[in-house]
Amino acid sequence: MRASISILSAAIAATISFSSFADQNSDNDVQDMSDPLAVYTQAGAGASDKGLNIKVGRTYDTGNPETMAMNIIEVKGIAGEYLGWSGSSHRDNSIDSVRFRNFSVNTTNGRGAQIDLNYNVEQESLNASYSFIQALPKLGNLNLYPLAGLGVNVRNGEFPGCANVGVDCQIDQQSIGYTIPGTYAVVGAYTKYAITDKLWLNYNPMWLTTISGSKSYVENAYGQGMGSIFTNEFAVSYQFTPRFNVRYFANWTQEQSYFDGDQRVEFNYQF
Repeated sequence: MRASISILSAAIAATISFSSFADQNSDNDVQDMSDPLAVYTQAGAGASDKGLNIKVGRTYDTGNPETMAMNIIEVKGIAGEYLGWSGSSHRDNSIDSVRFRNFSVNTTNGRGAQIDLNYNVEQESLNASYSFIQALPKLGNLNLYPLAGLGVNVRNGEFPGCANVGVDCQIDQQSIGYTIPGTYAVVGAYTKYAITDKLWLNYNPMWLTTISGSKSYVENAYGQGMGSIFTNEFAVSYQFTPRFNVRYFANWTQEQSYFDGDQRVEFNYQF
């Protein structure tokens, strides 16, 4: 809980400090917020079935005029017991997850690279991945951005050990702290379909599969007997101004129906 509070405090402080550097980006060209490869300084907040979410992101100079980059941090599931509407008995007021991304894109060839760190506070589990994203030529109103990457799982675990060393050794569950149970691969795509200049749809399918690690992880990383999983993300977005939009997201897996997955609405502003 202390770690959750510290992370939340840092994220709130980052949000407040946006006013100090927003002016530094006021003269920059406005980026297309519907483009999954767009890089811009931003702030966002919204409500989900698990609680409130906040997001802050800032661009930085890569030293290469052909590349753009940004860091983004998201905190999800704040005050879920009071403000969420999920029927889950596990919904509470602690933070559900924290996500940090470092994203860069080469403007000459449309290729992006992403470091993605997603920490589940409730499970004390971190998924860290590195992936490449490539923009393909536009097909009418449709844009496709294939993605492929590799990742590693880190979690706070336990193992059967001896409570007492010696002849009277007894098998007991003892905490061993954070370990790396295994690695995984991710293959998928970001897609965008523009209905109008202000209204667009996204569908982002991802397939994750374990590669190596403990037998328990390889065979059960995504549920009992599940060494791989197919995830879906659907979004409807409307742009009020070139700098401000509202987005509805739905996330579900092959094991869930659409409405059993996560639902959220968020507002985003580009500085």
